[in-house]
Amino acid sequence: MKEIAVFASGSGTNFQAIVDYFRNHKMIKVGTLFCNSPDAGAVRRAEKAGIPVVLFTKEDLYGSNKVLNILLEKRIDLIVLAGFMWLIPPKIVSRFRGRIVNIHPALLPKFGGKGMYGINVHNEVISNREKVSGITIHCIDEEYDRGEIVFQAICDVSEDDTPATLAEKVKDLEHRYYPVVIEKLLADDNHVQFS
Repeated sequence: MKEIAVFASGSGTNFQAIVDYFRNHKMIKVGTLFCNSPDAGAVRRAEKAGIPVVLFTKEDLYGSNKVLNILLEKRIDLIVLAGFMWLIPPKIVSRFRGRIVNIHPALLPKFGGKGMYGINVHNEVISNREKVSGITIHCIDEEYDRGEIVFQAICDVSEDDTPATLAEKVKDLEHRYYPVVIEKLLADDNHVQFS
């Protein structure tokens, strides 16, 4: 059985889509939710699904090895970022290189980097009069939104779209594709580098 650790900071809709997809999977399970906010909706979703939750602080992530040690103890095969707002520190990236994926609500390399998340991204896409937007699933490295792109899906941006309506289109793509891509990454040991 391969085990996923999901990192989330917010309401947890992508986390829920992942949990639902892998609920009765024969080879993959969502083992743990890691969260930096005890009030996050993702925590309530994990508790309802019976998935263990690890709450942590900035000190736990950046100043100590607490989070890294828990990941290693649990023998996590893939770290999945699902609306997690903090940069993963180099000590975790180096130990899990090629085994940490993120989903970004735009078509990288456009509209990525620090501060480019959520509605900020959709505002930029609309302001720049883009004809298409979508999602990017990528491996992460030590910088925001820079790692290897493993999958993209596109949606049209219509003239009457607002940042809110575009956000809904993109969220639909996230829920539809993120669990499937996670499954394919874990099935393809040659693509996700297990070190």
